[in-house]
Amino acid sequence: MAERKEILRELGLLPLWHLRRVAPNAAPTRRKGVEPAATRSTDATVKDEALALSRAPASGADRPRHIATLDWPEFAADVTACTACGLCKTRNMAVPGVGDVHAQWLFVGEAPGAEEDARGEPFVGQAGRLLDNILAALGMKRGQNVYIANVLKCRPPGNRTPTPLEAESCRPYLDRQIELIAPAIIIALGRSAASTLLNVDASIASLRGRVHRYQGVPLIVTYHPAYLLRSLPDKAKAWEDLCLARATMRRLQSESERGAGLQTATSGPTLKPN
Repeated sequence: MAERKEILRELGLLPLWHLRRVAPNAAPTRRKGVEPAATRSTDATVKDEALALSRAPASGADRPRHIATLDWPEFAADVTACTACGLCKTRNMAVPGVGDVHAQWLFVGEAPGAEEDARGEPFVGQAGRLLDNILAALGMKRGQNVYIANVLKCRPPGNRTPTPLEAESCRPYLDRQIELIAPAIIIALGRSAASTLLNVDASIASLRGRVHRYQGVPLIVTYHPAYLLRSLPDKAKAWEDLCLARATMRRLQSESERGAGLQTATSGPTLKPN
């Protein structure tokens, strides 16, 4: 018992609360279908405490390591349970991401807006419709070889710019998504997403027009669809960026095919015995 109390103290689960002793002649109050606490075994209590602890979100130094082990079945639930920054107190719904989990194309925005916060899905408002139109122009479709996510999984109040602490708190989730998806190319939508991913404080104009890399994956920077709704002339520039992304994808595919062909050629024919 002493050892158990020491473990609970280290986990921050003390003090424990116990039921008051009931007078010998007093009849116990019992809810239908619920076993009285006094009759429950110590093993059952320990199991309940362990279950509650396992469902609690990881924190501190253990949090990045915990997130790095997540697979898709538990990913969204872990994002929803996250309390690493204050945004969990002001948002309506967490927005983990949506799309093909084996996609070659990964689009990363800044943070959910009001409609995304209400529905739990990224890019569903006017900006989302514009993004869908952009995908259609590229011959693609949401959910088919495309995954859409944000740097932040919760909406900042008033759609303000995320703080560095908020961005860094959410980065392990985005890193895990990139690891699970293994995309061929990443499109950073907007200055905030680009700055976070590339760890630079630079303008969109200075980052556009070239291929960057994040975790070894080619990354193209372009304007956020919400910005394009306010600045129509820059749509042409965004299209140039996406054409660069498409050309980069074709080059990667061509190099992959040449590499496969070279490997086949150098391996030589298989000789069959007479």
